[in-house]
Amino acid sequence: MTKTEEAAAALLSALEKKGRTLATAESCTGGMIGAALTAIPGSSNVYLGGVISYTNGVKEQLLHVPHETLEAFSAVSPETAQAMAEGIRASIHADLTLSVTGLAGPSGDGSGKSVGLVYVGCATPAGTLVQRHLFSGDRAAIRAQAVDAAITLGSLAVHLF
Repeated sequence: MTKTEEAAAALLSALEKKGRTLATAESCTGGMIGAALTAIPGSSNVYLGGVISYTNGVKEQLLHVPHETLEAFSAVSPETAQAMAEGIRASIHADLTLSVTGLAGPSGDGSGKSVGLVYVGCATPAGTLVQRHLFSGDRAAIRAQAVDAAITLGSLAVHLF
């Protein structure tokens, strides 16, 4: 079992012990968090599903990220990560939600933000937390690090509620 699989299994186990559910809202990871979670047998006891919101339109329509947030702060921002986590929580009614938005490269989006900049959000009944990361490496490495960061944040947050 890989480090990511072990972390995903631990997160799912902790949530199941508490009778809590999980959902994801992913952008730059393109479903990799959901894939890591569903690779674990029994994940359906906890993991309700997720949305891959690669475009702003999907962020607005399915995750209810306000258009004004995207216009003012861009898709790669703590404000958007927070809105994504809260939006998926409201839509799917999960207890804990994880969101990821960032620039995985190889090139930027023209905003001047660095490739590797990723925001990870986590919403729970106790509130929403967003972490800023600046990962290095190629596209695959940045995406893998973002998955690990999201699962780690979820594992920390599960103990808060």
